[in-house]
Amino acid sequence: MLDTSPLTAAVERFADRLRAAPQSRLQRGAAAEALELARELAARAQRLEDPAGAAPARRMPDAGVFVVGDQVAVAGQDLAEALRGVPEGDGTTAPSELLDEAVRLVEQAEVRAMR
Repeated sequence: MLDTSPLTAAVERFADRLRAAPQSRLQRGAAAEALELARELAARAQRLEDPAGAAPARRMPDAGVFVVGDQVAVAGQDLAEALRGVPEGDGTTAPSELLDEAVRLVEQAEVRAMR
């Protein structure tokens, strides 16, 4: 089973920073950046869980600036769980590569949001 702790650690760090951020920072773009990340992580999890696309795609709603930390945390945990379920060598991108890419996405979003 794939060790997804790098992803969960990055997600939790960013989510905690968002939860502690002042309203002014969230409104200046941190919340929008975080929501975009949460939507991307959720979309990736959905694609892994339903590669055939049989279920309709679900989009993370904009629930306001004060919940984006929780949205990032939930989407990141969902993606981590989906990655743990992907078998190695099934002909697609290796789960470890998907994990590394997701960690980079989180880290880059955190830098953009918290500068």
